[in-house]
Amino acid sequence: MGYRQRVLAKYERDRQGTRPVTILGIETSCDETSAAVIRGGKEILSNVISSQIEIHKRFGGVVPEVASRRHVENVNGVVDEALKQAGVTLDDIDAIGVTYGPGLVGALLVGVAWAKALSYAKGIPLIGVQHIAGHIYANFLSGGGEPPLIALVVSGGHTEIVYMPAHGVFEFLGRTRDDAAGEAYDKVARAMGLDYPGGPQIDRMAQSGNPEAFQFPRAWIDDESMDFSFSGLKSAVLNALHNAEQRGEEVNKEDVAASFQAAVVDVLVEKTVRAVKQTGVQNVVVAGGVAANKGLRARLTERAAKEGFGVHFPTLDLCTDNAAMIAAAAFPMYEYGRFHDLDLNAIASLSLTKWKDTPTI
Repeated sequence: MGYRQRVLAKYERDRQGTRPVTILGIETSCDETSAAVIRGGKEILSNVISSQIEIHKRFGGVVPEVASRRHVENVNGVVDEALKQAGVTLDDIDAIGVTYGPGLVGALLVGVAWAKALSYAKGIPLIGVQHIAGHIYANFLSGGGEPPLIALVVSGGHTEIVYMPAHGVFEFLGRTRDDAAGEAYDKVARAMGLDYPGGPQIDRMAQSGNPEAFQFPRAWIDDESMDFSFSGLKSAVLNALHNAEQRGEEVNKEDVAASFQAAVVDVLVEKTVRAVKQTGVQNVVVAGGVAANKGLRARLTERAAKEGFGVHFPTLDLCTDNAAMIAAAAFPMYEYGRFHDLDLNAIASLSLTKWKDTPTI
């Protein structure tokens, strides 16, 4: 029996059973090697993450070749540990969900190759998952509501407002025209002499700073647009730091952090409110690494209460890259019976809106 026949036969057998669907997730898109086991699309049985932050810190950012090599070294042990912690074996797994884009192509290839090998060896259905979809689905693991919803995606490489009318269906309402918010955080942090990753450090410093000490710009674009632009803000902060240095003045870094963060959060919150008002969708979820930002959480929660819509943030451990969110995003694809063949390949710039339409067996 060929690979496709084995996969589809297993799917039919498992669908006739009574136990909840159990999915193994694998995530290697950047600098975390992660594997997780999810039951029923929402119950986390395990979520193992091997971070490379300490390795890349000396370089001030992720070095793709180093990340890829470390994934090769870690993926076997991480998958084994996830299965062990969940108390299951590969015979108990109904499907394997793996990130195949976007991300660092060398890093992605490690996870994709491993997932395909397991799928071929055991005849387990293979589901390629779009990484940003995974971040959105992290909310479903921590009590977030069902579609339709608005997702504010904020990370180092992405800042977007996404309309999700149904599972696996996404439509961009607004996108950054230049820098992502997380990218601006990291570049400002580097200029302030902070270690990588700088975003969490700026957030901590902002808690004790004066957000009105510096009048940094907000790029509204126009009254209706839900697009973002952070390059001007980033340049304004860098200029303020450089000008102070040239004058021999010492700036209060807490005030810089607070003023910068206030400018970012103001725009993120206002654009999200615009999306709610224009679509009428009352359920908002926040996704991506910057979803852990305390300033954003506080301001958006406050504004949601004022405007009368619901907002949900993932738990802090699910904001950064992890495999649990990938397995959660794979769950509706399993329900649809949409599986990938062994020609699945890493796509560094994989589109969120076209993910569900990729060829399947």
